[in-house]
Amino acid sequence: MAKLYFRYGAMNSGKSTALLQVAYNYEERDQRVVLVKPRIDTKGDAEIVSRLGMTRTVDVLLAPDDEVPAVFERTAREDPHPGPDGEPRRVAAVLIDEAQFLTPRQVDDFLRLAVLGDVPVLAYGIRTDFRTEAFPGARRLLEIAHSLEELKTICRCGRKAVFNARRVGGRFVFDGAQVAIDGVDSEYESLCGACYLQESGGALGGEDA
Repeated sequence: MAKLYFRYGAMNSGKSTALLQVAYNYEERDQRVVLVKPRIDTKGDAEIVSRLGMTRTVDVLLAPDDEVPAVFERTAREDPHPGPDGEPRRVAAVLIDEAQFLTPRQVDDFLRLAVLGDVPVLAYGIRTDFRTEAFPGARRLLEIAHSLEELKTICRCGRKAVFNARRVGGRFVFDGAQVAIDGVDSEYESLCGACYLQESGGALGGEDA
């Protein structure tokens, strides 16, 4: 039985780089992978963009109302590099970037794909938004993924970063819409708990900052 994996970390922890490395490892062994990104993430449009400068076009841009089983079945049939017999190759793994933007229903469907379809699903994303509140997709992944792995990065002070602080116009902000894409609508900085509380005046979540 294949598994659903959630590899999470604060921003700048190398999630997209790790995903692209996994894709390379599979393909180096002539295994087919399907790369997925939620459509809501407009950074790079149809590409996964790592902070090291690596890019890769995704196979699926998944809208919130897309049905995972139907999308996967269609994508599996449309192999751009079919086998010697002309038939599509079996999908060896599904790799998801920015998985926090999945809907909980889509996370459930990816679990079913792993367990019932025997296709490993590796989801990469962040747990919480700039107010330290969980994204719905990340919350569901934390609830049902077979394997949880934290990818680490450091705060400006040298401690491990755990929170994602949002800046608009150079100022840290602690209210607003949950989704604002890094480099498009806002800027973000990964902070440890102490530095986050210093910037927020001690507030967390729905508290007034």
